[in-house]
Amino acid sequence: MAPLVVVCNNEHRFLVADQLLELGVQTAPILLEPAGRNTAPAVALAAFQALQHDPQALLLVLPSDHVIQDGEAFRTCVEEARPLAKEGFLVTFGIVPTSAETGYGYIEQGQPLPGGFAVARFVEKPDQERAQAFLESKRFLWNSGMFLLPAQRFLDELKQHAPQVFEAVQAAHEGASSDLDFCRPEVEAFLSSPSVSVDYAVMEHTQRAAVVPASIGWSDVGSYTALWQVEPKDASGNAVRGEVVLQDARGNYVHSEKQLVALLGVDELVVVVTADAILVASKERSQDVKAVVEELKAQGRAEHETHRKVYRPWGWYEGVERGERFQVKQLMVKPGQKSSMQVHHHRSEHWIIVRGTAEVTLGDQKKLLTEDQSIYIPLGIPHRIHNPGRIPLHFVEVQSGSYLEEDDILRLDDQYGRN
Repeated sequence: MAPLVVVCNNEHRFLVADQLLELGVQTAPILLEPAGRNTAPAVALAAFQALQHDPQALLLVLPSDHVIQDGEAFRTCVEEARPLAKEGFLVTFGIVPTSAETGYGYIEQGQPLPGGFAVARFVEKPDQERAQAFLESKRFLWNSGMFLLPAQRFLDELKQHAPQVFEAVQAAHEGASSDLDFCRPEVEAFLSSPSVSVDYAVMEHTQRAAVVPASIGWSDVGSYTALWQVEPKDASGNAVRGEVVLQDARGNYVHSEKQLVALLGVDELVVVVTADAILVASKERSQDVKAVVEELKAQGRAEHETHRKVYRPWGWYEGVERGERFQVKQLMVKPGQKSSMQVHHHRSEHWIIVRGTAEVTLGDQKKLLTEDQSIYIPLGIPHRIHNPGRIPLHFVEVQSGSYLEEDDILRLDDQYGRN
């Protein structure tokens, strides 16, 4: 099997690379979208990448946030779809519905094909009455957004039905550059693509759409209620992660990354506590979180797009506290990794080693620091930190100065190719 092709937003690149490394997954270069343009451009990028290595490549297109509980059943569905894809069909996987769900689009099965069915039509998310009729008809499947596509056929159909997308992505692919494990499509070309899904761009227009019915324990995890459904629950139907205390509480979903959360005498709530924000909602309204995001945008706030924990190629940093002329962060450097050699013009720093061993370069000197030791980084002095050990290096950074934003960094040398 060919290496996994991953397409993600540029802002998520280090997080994705870390997770793939942890899983031991071999990948082709990770394809970085400079900005989201929906699924059709993303899949087109993957198709161009795959065709560089195999002119007969088949793409199994899987969103990263879905849950499939019956992996063996899904593998069987993929094998059933393979002959159809090799015959030039664009195959989607339709989930056999278990309820009259209004949160999903639907696919109507048409004429039988070996291993599946021709697609008769795609249907947008229905109201409750239509969803019930679809369930009872036995002809309709939930639209999973998962595909098995012959790469060249998909690009041919894209060129025919959505030429602006094809031309933009082709130019972005041809003008791509690489650094580390990443492939960067040419920015202006990619951004010129319309933002459109695979369904709208191709599947609703092609004469070669096929669907394979799938009963695989699937969820797109599109809401906190969906997360509650797939998580283990206690005897009262509560699904919890983190430090949570429950008294006389039933059917709740609680996720806390930082602090203790206690629920008393409440039912059917979603409570999510992160370093950035706290959400409390009724489970029945959990799909409406996007309305909160829109309100944050309207207020000019940034919590929906910037986070306290930020991933870097060497590890991560997370904001702890900030005040007038000071900021405190905790940082982790992976074994064998190092920061850039850099200078700050507006701030000085204190580093306190919490766990592991640090090799600190300060000007023309190098110092080895271990747990409970610290060092002062004066304003304007070139410096870097390196983890020479075999365990993650954790340290606390206290910044003080007149300007504390991330753009107060002049990189003198960087092994990751950053400016």
